[in-house]
Amino acid sequence: MTSASPAAPDVTVVGIGADGWDGLPGASRAALSGADVLIGGGRQLALLPPECEGERVSWPSPLRPAVPGLIAEHAGRRIAVLASGDPSFYGIGKLLGEELGRERLRILPHPSSVSYACARLGWPLEDTEVVTLVGRPAARLTAALHEGRRLLVLSAGTGTPGEVAELLRDRGFGPSRMRVLEQLGSERERVTSVTTAEEWPGTSVDALNIVAVECRRAPDALRLGAVPGLPDDAYEHDGQLTKRYVRAATLGALAPAPGELLWDVGAGSGSICVEWMRTHPSCAAVAVERDPVRAERIQRNADRLGVPGLRVVTGTAPESLTQLPTPDAVFIGGGLTAPGLLEACWDRLPGGGRLVVNTVTLESEALLAQWHKRLGGDLVRLSVAHAAPVGGFTGWRQAMPITQWAVERAP
Repeated sequence: MTSASPAAPDVTVVGIGADGWDGLPGASRAALSGADVLIGGGRQLALLPPECEGERVSWPSPLRPAVPGLIAEHAGRRIAVLASGDPSFYGIGKLLGEELGRERLRILPHPSSVSYACARLGWPLEDTEVVTLVGRPAARLTAALHEGRRLLVLSAGTGTPGEVAELLRDRGFGPSRMRVLEQLGSERERVTSVTTAEEWPGTSVDALNIVAVECRRAPDALRLGAVPGLPDDAYEHDGQLTKRYVRAATLGALAPAPGELLWDVGAGSGSICVEWMRTHPSCAAVAVERDPVRAERIQRNADRLGVPGLRVVTGTAPESLTQLPTPDAVFIGGGLTAPGLLEACWDRLPGGGRLVVNTVTLESEALLAQWHKRLGGDLVRLSVAHAAPVGGFTGWRQAMPITQWAVERAP
């Protein structure tokens, strides 16, 4: 007995470029011409010719909560959704898949603005990093700034090139080369001549643009690497900072992986959660800090170091933990002796979750020894010494040793 064939998708998502109808292949034209309902932004709908006779519906705002109802309203009709370029690349395809289910979609992509830009610039697509600033703060570009890297920045509008130039100057990348590519694929396509962020003239550009950046770091700019252990000078702090070498060892024990969530409890200056998020764009973190002044400082550090999406919760632990989403890892850097804190963090960890605790006091060390005896894990002493003048010679100056306990919850 043969199984029934799966139901045909009831929504076709068609990518369209700035060249409009003339740039579409036959399958995309057929899907649009045969649709009973055409849904899209005003700019995309305006690109369609009269032979696309379906009812034209503009997306409402806010968009996401309206999607299920809008699709249900036209159930049983042939629905085509218009998207800019490739719908699956920072486009409506992801949202529709999450809201409706991917099995309900048929996606007909068009070359993305990134593909066009790489073709115009002669850049290999696989060696080019893409950062979107559509609906996102410009500060997130910072994490991608490394000497010699090529970046394509997806613009939110006419003001994005100026924001990019300002951020590059502020972050010590003023010598970076910039170009703005406008209306890619259309008859109005234009590519600006090469300039630097320091020399960016602030000229008017089309709202449909993408910014190309060739990163060049100024000689006096602080060098920020791609792995944990940034220089302590990268942070604004009041002394409550997990120092560079201990921080690198702590992130190694926390072992961040793409898509994971960290709780940083007693976050101080936020260095652990900031560098957790810098390991991969999909990593997320919540910083819990009871001091409101420090909480504001954590947010500034996050913005400055390219992870403005860090969530900062001002409050005491464990009380502030009850409403937080389930973490993949927890770091406790302060307030360890607060009643119930260790229990609350351990109880919220799922199987495979990691707990890492750093302390410098004898009282907290004794508590960790008890937990280590009960649950196992690694209990280590981290000691760092720096060379310093001793009279006319050089000797070692010992920093306060750190006791670290790291344990993974059994699946």
